[in-house]
Amino acid sequence: MSEVVIRKAVQEDCAPMLELIKELADYEKALHEVTLTLEQFIEDGFGKSSVWGAFVAEFNGEIVGISLYYDRYSTWKGRRLYLEDLVVTERLRGKQIGKKLFEATMEHGKSNQYSGMVFQVLNWNEPAINFYKKYSPKFDDEWLNVSIEFKV
Repeated sequence: MSEVVIRKAVQEDCAPMLELIKELADYEKALHEVTLTLEQFIEDGFGKSSVWGAFVAEFNGEIVGISLYYDRYSTWKGRRLYLEDLVVTERLRGKQIGKKLFEATMEHGKSNQYSGMVFQVLNWNEPAINFYKKYSPKFDDEWLNVSIEFKV
């Protein structure tokens, strides 16, 4: 396998990144819930008030994986890094690309003095759960996920 390059995302990566996000949504049986436009995605990541950062995995000139994160604040712990999505295209899973992306994201959090990293994983996604277990995470079955949708 050729060398996979992990690097910070740039604006030109947004279209292939959004395709990977849709691939993940399809895997999670929720593709119909992706309403984000490419224009909004670009603005939210590279506009005046950008809210997310990301690492991409590039293989043979193609974006094949992403780790998208943003700031979160805990009144108990302080600054936390929130990992929104860790995605590797299906055909290249199992080749350590996710590991490289995940570890680059953790290193970003450590080097920027975040107190930790938090994320969610679906309870039926055994491959992802087993992947994360290698990092000795704390799985929390006490808190419920809650969301409220706003009409934009």
